[in-house]
Amino acid sequence: MTEEAAIESPCIRECRVDQVTGFCVGCFRTLREISYWETYTPAERRRVMTLVETRRIADASRFPGN
Repeated sequence: MTEEAAIESPCIRECRVDQVTGFCVGCFRTLREISYWETYTPAERRRVMTLVETRRIADASRFPGN
């Protein structure tokens, strides 16, 4: 398995953009990150995945209990 194949899209098919954050409410990526995902190198995908995790944590603290 190649390194690129190991970094799959975080999409969970809950595609809606939060108007406050600008992130997809399902995968926490921007529209640009979503549209460029297939062209990203493994390093770029890892960078986006790090941002996604940071955004998930921030979102969880924005709405405690959800």
